[in-house]
Amino acid sequence: MLTRIDLRHFKCFSTLKLPLRSLTVLSGTNASGKSSVLQALVLLHQTMREHEWSKSLVLNGSFVQLGTAADVIDQVEGRKSCCIGLHDGDTEYSWTFAREHREMSLAVERVCIDDVECHGAHHSGPLQHLLPSSITPDVQRGGFTLRMRRLSYLTAERIGPREVYPLEHFELSPVVGAKGEHTVSVLVSSSDELVLEKLAIKDVPRNCLRQVEARMTRFFPGFELSVSPIALANAVTLGLRTSKSTEHHRPINTGFGLTQVLPIVVAALCTTARDVLLIENPEVHLHPSGQAAMGVFLAEVASAGVQVLLETHSDHVLNGIRRAVKGGVLSADDAVLHFFGPRGQEAIGGSPQVQSPMLDSNGNIDYWPKGFFDQFDKDMDYFAGWA
Repeated sequence: MLTRIDLRHFKCFSTLKLPLRSLTVLSGTNASGKSSVLQALVLLHQTMREHEWSKSLVLNGSFVQLGTAADVIDQVEGRKSCCIGLHDGDTEYSWTFAREHREMSLAVERVCIDDVECHGAHHSGPLQHLLPSSITPDVQRGGFTLRMRRLSYLTAERIGPREVYPLEHFELSPVVGAKGEHTVSVLVSSSDELVLEKLAIKDVPRNCLRQVEARMTRFFPGFELSVSPIALANAVTLGLRTSKSTEHHRPINTGFGLTQVLPIVVAALCTTARDVLLIENPEVHLHPSGQAAMGVFLAEVASAGVQVLLETHSDHVLNGIRRAVKGGVLSADDAVLHFFGPRGQEAIGGSPQVQSPMLDSNGNIDYWPKGFFDQFDKDMDYFAGWA
């Protein structure tokens, strides 16, 4: 499991050392760096997956498009390079990336494992999955590069309903895609695969298709889906309904939330133990009760052995996670909360850029930083005449 991510001169961070757990919740003000943490992981994933032998960090690919080196290197304190480090169990990997003349990527300047340089000024040679090819097979056997390449990332900007969904070969599109564009294809190709035992709903066949359908009923009671092949085409249509009294409808004629939640459920249920799942704003287009249910669900996913990093603005999602902890679904030690604030506060005697309130086994939070899911209280104070 990834236990910490380190960033130096990356986007809005001068230096960041952020602990990670089975379930990591990123919250905070807008433009405070939450997405940047996820993007650092996605850049490594994107390069390892799409450019196996690259000696550069690819900034623009299928999963994320960040522009040029100037957009990625910290404009306040960074100069010509930035660093990304990951602690995977007891092993630490770190990369230093420098500007290239093309500006659309960052050259790998230095690679260290456990603070020992294995690629750089004194160690050259080919890189495979951003690591020296001579050691990559050993690292891969340990699972690090496999998990980084299998990582699933869902942005907040997920695609809406479609009339037709293309089918791709599973080897080419094994994950649902950053916008959920491969969701139906992954569901079809994995329909007979067994979901993780801890995630399987009892009294429902354990295959992925039926488990996805059953999970969706937790958000949309009565949910059913049908997948219909299109003759002479590598594509299918999707039928959805939330009542047995109606026929299946085209996705465009159902609630928008259905097609926003489906990629999350498919991504989660098509994982294997130790996979990594990144999700931005899972609450999008969900009723508050559905947002709370999403928090509980993602806690269940984390408890099943899948590492979940979640960015959210929803206190309902947070409370769902708290309920899951109190209910024993997930240990409090396996969850961590991070609240991101504006840069530069600490330098003038304010709060740190990142604060990390603690959860206890009853789902209680030890302290609530200013701005940390406190808007409801502020509004109630206003109506009570206290503000």
